[in-house]
Amino acid sequence: MSLNQTPQGERTHLALFGRRNVGKSSLINALTGQEVSIVSAVKGTTTDPVYKAMELLPLGPVMIIDTPGLDDEGALGALRVQRARDVLNKTDVALLVLEAEHGLGDCEREILGLVRTKGLPLFAVYNKADLAAPDAVQLAEAAAASGRPAHAVSSATGDGVEDLKLALAQAVPEEADKFQLLGDLLRPSDLVVLVTPIDKAAPKGRLILPQQQVIRDVLEADAIAVVTKEFELRETLALLARKPRLVVTDSQVFAKVSADTPRDVPLTSFSILFARYKGDLEALVRGAKAIESLKDGDRVLVAEGCTHHRQSDDIGTVKIPRWLRQHTGRALEFEHASGMKYPRDLARYALVIHCGGCMLNRREMHYRIRQAQAAGVPVVNYGVLIAALQGILPRCLEPFPLAALAAGS
Repeated sequence: MSLNQTPQGERTHLALFGRRNVGKSSLINALTGQEVSIVSAVKGTTTDPVYKAMELLPLGPVMIIDTPGLDDEGALGALRVQRARDVLNKTDVALLVLEAEHGLGDCEREILGLVRTKGLPLFAVYNKADLAAPDAVQLAEAAAASGRPAHAVSSATGDGVEDLKLALAQAVPEEADKFQLLGDLLRPSDLVVLVTPIDKAAPKGRLILPQQQVIRDVLEADAIAVVTKEFELRETLALLARKPRLVVTDSQVFAKVSADTPRDVPLTSFSILFARYKGDLEALVRGAKAIESLKDGDRVLVAEGCTHHRQSDDIGTVKIPRWLRQHTGRALEFEHASGMKYPRDLARYALVIHCGGCMLNRREMHYRIRQAQAAGVPVVNYGVLIAALQGILPRCLEPFPLAALAAGS
């Protein structure tokens, strides 16, 4: 992936909900000006959530999600409806697509309630206005339910689509300045040394996504990124004319990097940066304490936000289970979930270990953490866990005082 491509997890997630055949797919095509989604008069054409990364002016980079119909029927239909509901866990802005023939029914009111519970910006959109325009009562009811003016549009003619896009752009949460990877820790011209082992799981000739994003964040802060591998770190530091502001390392080489980095140089990891950026670093640090109370037979869930080709010494399926068994001396049972597969019932686990979440957006990562907390299960991410196992977590948290307090509480 090149540096000028916006990662999936950094895009505004825009999801469309509604009954079968109200024109969700055709509205997506009208919004994007492209034939992105399959359009058919047959009910239930969209049977699973469909994701499409787009540049949508004036919003910018978005992930548009087309969902199955909320009124689908039968046992299989119920599963499709649940998948549509699940999309809310990663949605930044929701569009409820209606048509004048039905208006607000039970299935629409149910999704409205879920959207309100999650505090999402919501737009009620009456589609097919060229065939049957909503009356004033329907528009007022939809506006009252969504908390903002309802829109009447026609995907076929384009009427009202541009006004809807402008309204969507104004509703997108502006969080870019608040949620930085490390830019808020840096001053212009600071040196940051990034220790990046060559990951065999990455496509040939490319860095993995967290490394790319941290490099970009350093440059955005007008600081200087120095990239090296773990075996060249000591020489790299010796060649620098001044001390770096920070050393950031891949978690898998924590021990060597910690040994080679002078004690007066702050040290952390890509995964810990992502825990702070997308998740809840304090909660993940508290979750690391559960390592010491694990017992024989405890189930541990290792969850990853993406699917990738696994190597023989894969971090999630091989290394972490090995390190945790060695550290605790316990006979632990490990289960694995990847991509969109995240168990609903987490209560049977003693610990959830999650990846850094570079492919997830902040909303979904927070949802996953909260789901574990609601089940009373401690949750930790790769970087925090590995630092704790290697006894260097306090050092890696020194740049983050609140997380350091959580470690000591």
